Amino acid sequence: MRGALALLTLTMLGLATGCGGGGAATTGAESAECRSVDAPEARDPGPHTAPTAPLPAGKTYTLTFDTSCGSFTVTLDPKSAPMTTASLVALSKDGFFDETIFHRVARGFVIQGGDPTQKGSGGPGYSTVDKPPSDATYTRGVVAMAKTEAEPPGTAGSQFFVVTGEDVRLPPDYAIVGRVTDGMDTVMRIDALGQIDAQGNADGPPSQPVVVDRVTVGES
Repeated sequence: MRGALALLTLTMLGLATGCGGGGAATTGAESAECRSVDAPEARDPGPHTAPTAPLPAGKTYTLTFDTSCGSFTVTLDPKSAPMTTASLVALSKDGFFDETIFHRVARGFVIQGGDPTQKGSGGPGYSTVDKPPSDATYTRGVVAMAKTEAEPPGTAGSQFFVVTGEDVRLPPDYAIVGRVTDGMDTVMRIDALGQIDAQGNADGPPSQPVVVDRVTVGES
């Protein structure tokens, strides 16, 4: 399933638990700015067409996510992932991410969304490949693409994750598409909704639905 980052080991789960405050319940202050909403209906995203060219050079592209916990903005890095950033812009303009959810919150590790089916295995019907460099690092605020363990490094569909740990030490397998440049407080509010299950795993759905109302593309 694309919903699980490949090579998410027990060590990484332990890191998520440690960074998340040992599984303490979410406080009112942490979730105060998250609206109580129902999850939208899961939907079949339908077929989409992969981009044939990178984004035009000389412009800065951003994606602003308006969510039930607030807004955050990602400044894209087309040099790092030319075809994947072009794909994200095209999908965002098509409304692909509107009325979707963050289906996975691994507290102190990542928050993950981008699947209209809400199953953790959906995508646009195509893949791009932008292999990251061998020295790629996944630090707080980095936005990268989820993939299955069987897929080559840098493979991407539509599912993305935002790193919430200081440095989660993932291998350089996940296409890096940009960084959160505004609204990291929103990202951490979503992260605070992560739960610890009965088996001690800090990885699963958030304690309440977190909905992406819309994603807006900015160009400058």
